[in-house]
Amino acid sequence: MERSDVGEDRLCQRFPKLEEWRSGARQPTFRQLQDFAKATHTPIGYLFLNEPPVEQVPIPDFRTIGGQQVAHPSPNLLETIYLCQQRQEWYQQYARSVGEAPLSFVGSVNRSDDIVATADRIREALGFSIDQRRRLRTWMEALRTFIRQADELGVLVMVSGVVGSNTRRKLDPDEFRGFALVDPFAPVVFVNGADSKAAQMFTVAHELAHLWLGESALSDVSPRFTPAHDVERWCNRVAAELLVPLAAVRDAYQEAEPLQEELSRLARQFKVSTLVILRRLYDARRLNRDQFGSAYDAELQRLREVASRGKGGGDYYLTTPARVSHRLARAVATAAWEGRASFTEAFRLLGCRKMATFEELAQTVGVNR
Repeated sequence: MERSDVGEDRLCQRFPKLEEWRSGARQPTFRQLQDFAKATHTPIGYLFLNEPPVEQVPIPDFRTIGGQQVAHPSPNLLETIYLCQQRQEWYQQYARSVGEAPLSFVGSVNRSDDIVATADRIREALGFSIDQRRRLRTWMEALRTFIRQADELGVLVMVSGVVGSNTRRKLDPDEFRGFALVDPFAPVVFVNGADSKAAQMFTVAHELAHLWLGESALSDVSPRFTPAHDVERWCNRVAAELLVPLAAVRDAYQEAEPLQEELSRLARQFKVSTLVILRRLYDARRLNRDQFGSAYDAELQRLREVASRGKGGGDYYLTTPARVSHRLARAVATAAWEGRASFTEAFRLLGCRKMATFEELAQTVGVNR
């Protein structure tokens, strides 16, 4: 019950004899135990162990709360990482089978490398220049372009706010915002889609820095705080410089203008969220710590209110490629039509159940039968 974080009241309503099971006054039937395991997202074998297993995140975990390491990963987080690792393993084998070369940028930099030079290298590899961004209409369009450029470079970028395709199991952005899985053939960047759109661009940039560094990691990144861990701090600095070069924001900032007007203007100019602009103004020493903290919290609240008024379900055939990565979806569809992968495997990787759904999904990512 503690592991699942489902809530004791909800479980007691669904299982009226739960307290008697816990006290030992009654024993559940095997069917009841199966239902309880499903309700708490627990492998049923765990319920027959003498002691609960110690579950650990299978990649370096740099998340902290109040400066302390996060002790217990949720089932939602663990299953999301395992699913992404399965997708990564499949794509790695696929890439080798079709003769793709390893990606030279993975692990190509060190933490001793200059931050500005590293950000320039990543920006150049992606084609994510400031001049190009200026021609885009909004920072949301820039976010989509950013993800597409990473995909074209060879990165499997997955943006999802749920576990797999289960819309009833929502991911918690307070638990994690993203992670990176390093591999020379199938590098993965996962972004918690339940987080605000304003925060997602920074998460993508941060996780890309992990790939260039060659270090997998689970992160709770935000422009709001300076991470305690050296690796996270380095990746945050690279991400900020990649999105908004410090020299450029110093030149562009007009100190005499009202802060809110400058945030909007600079966000339009650099095509990033106002939260990233606030962080860069603080880095450029145009705001002190107190000014930055209060302005950031106020702006975050404003963006959340705006986002809450515009939420919708979305188009399945557009959201699914974003959830599993466009690159993976294209590869899986191609492999299935060519006989390199079974349709059962393709359905599992893409989270679909019907042939008609798979066919339309394949067409959406440009793969025809």
